[in-house]
Amino acid sequence: MIKRSLLQIAEMVSAQNDISASSATVITGVSIDSRKIEAGNLFVPFKGEQADGHKYVVESIRKGAAAALWQKDVPNPPIHLPILIVEDCLTALQELAREYRKQLPVKVVGITGSNGKTTTKDMTASLLSIQYKVQKTEGNYNNHIGLPLTVLGLNEDTEIAVLEMGMSGRGEIEFLTKLALPDAVVITNIGESHLLDLGSREGIAEAKLEIFKGLKDGGLAVIHGDEPLLMERIQQYKGNVEIKTFGRNETNDLYPTEITQLDQGNRFQINVSNTTFELPVLGIHNILNALASMLIANHFAIPFEKLTNGLAGIKLTNMRMELVEGQHGEKIINDAYNASPTSMMAAIELVSNLQGYERKILVLGDMLELGPEEEQYHKQIGEALNAAKVDFLYTFGNLGALIAQGARSILGEQRVFAFTNKADLIQQLEQHVNETTLVLVKASRGMKLEEIVSKLQKK
Repeated sequence: MIKRSLLQIAEMVSAQNDISASSATVITGVSIDSRKIEAGNLFVPFKGEQADGHKYVVESIRKGAAAALWQKDVPNPPIHLPILIVEDCLTALQELAREYRKQLPVKVVGITGSNGKTTTKDMTASLLSIQYKVQKTEGNYNNHIGLPLTVLGLNEDTEIAVLEMGMSGRGEIEFLTKLALPDAVVITNIGESHLLDLGSREGIAEAKLEIFKGLKDGGLAVIHGDEPLLMERIQQYKGNVEIKTFGRNETNDLYPTEITQLDQGNRFQINVSNTTFELPVLGIHNILNALASMLIANHFAIPFEKLTNGLAGIKLTNMRMELVEGQHGEKIINDAYNASPTSMMAAIELVSNLQGYERKILVLGDMLELGPEEEQYHKQIGEALNAAKVDFLYTFGNLGALIAQGARSILGEQRVFAFTNKADLIQQLEQHVNETTLVLVKASRGMKLEEIVSKLQKK
């Protein structure tokens, strides 16, 4: 993590007050949460509509913070304490991260996409760790606050940082990539997430392609070659960078030549190597995420043949195709972290094709931020189900009810149940599960369907 004198920090954030009395004080790390202050931290308070972090500056320094920022328009700064007065605390945090990034010799991999960016981040970090000291974005620290904090948490001897870049609107990826200055980038895919803000998949594609604006000259861009919205636009973005594609089609630089679905993952081969790879992650779509990660690792001089251990040892962030066991012996695929029509159909396809289960149950909830066509997207999910491969459907939420509506024409009234109360859903679901049952739980994060998984899980 960042370790600089207060004088150096003051220069990096353009502090407006005299700090000569404490200029030699050493800052170690940055925190925006006064409850999590560690010795030597720089505390950064934010002034919001509901709360003002400046109220906790004195307390944070008492807890061990070495110094704190203070926003210029907030009255009564405690000038007897080591504070740095700045125009805006958020801007100062971002500028501090930008300057620290420029000082580091670290290589940066930036990852964005509508679906799969966190999984691809985890995979990429695992593969690069075969040969390098790697740090990655933790949790969901992928926005205009989280990414600067991730950068400021990088150690001086970290060789490669894998940074996830999220967005909700235009210009956000451009801001993040220009701060991170990546040496390589990945666009996993273009889905339907953020249609509410961006209006169309074309708008989403253009927003994701902003990641090129911070990519260094001569860097690598890895993109989903089966996605026409990316391929149609790539020429205007490519500049002096190398483009590599991955996907199912043989027109890509990297594609799978053979896939075997396993009980808890996949086995596959690729077009550029005779090696057989095992991926302990469910879903064929996750093989594509692995291919993107493999292209990045190969760019950093790790041969494809050496990637077997890195793939086999992958640990994904929770609630992403996580296989757990329920109290009645049922197997539960917990994919409750996020959902879009693309990712939901991929998860349903996975469950439909898995062998060895006498009963398969889908528990699906609302997909959020889909814009004016959200009702149609939900109905289409239900209408696309295969009655021979799905036994029961349970839905949660008002939009989830539209999935149920679409599914009744496929599964019939007796196999479809719609709920707006989780306790009622769980009570009914438990009547249909046993050791031969597979349950998929998936919805957008805001629906908190992990609460259903927790209730079902074996204690």
